[in-house]
Amino acid sequence: MFSSDNGPHREGGADPHFFKSAGPLRGIKRDLYEGGIRVPMIVRWPGVINPGSVSDQISAFEDILPTCAELADVKLPEGIDGVSLVPTLLGKNQHLQNRFLYWEFHERDFQQAVRWRNWKALRLAPDGPLELYDLAKDISEQHNVADEHADVIARIEAYLKTAHTDSPSWPIKIEQKK
Repeated sequence: MFSSDNGPHREGGADPHFFKSAGPLRGIKRDLYEGGIRVPMIVRWPGVINPGSVSDQISAFEDILPTCAELADVKLPEGIDGVSLVPTLLGKNQHLQNRFLYWEFHERDFQQAVRWRNWKALRLAPDGPLELYDLAKDISEQHNVADEHADVIARIEAYLKTAHTDSPSWPIKIEQKK
């Protein structure tokens, strides 16, 4: 398995725009837009996965541990968020489209992002409004459609009330604007 936990970065003098590392995606590392969090996952398993096969299964990095645990026949610890992708690797349909994927970012104030079905919502400040994008129609996240989909915003807002767990190690801090 080969993957990453974030998109292209600018550290060390790197220019993520020079090679167009994020393609048409908006954002880079430390952004919750797709360019910062969407990465490929490549799996090679001779005799099991057909070479050149492709899956459009939506997953997140938290799915790696349950996948590896299932492959190694090891019991998972309680309370983790990921799911095993072994059925997807074996070419079976997993029906994971209705689950919510959640990200937080603690630099530049507290930010949140949620992926649900084809919808992607972002909150770029602790008390800020949600931006909403239909990734099936707008992979570059250029057209915020939050005002047109109050039902989706309400569903995601309800989920967000349960998504964050307070932690003394990662307190929500609000930076003062200068």
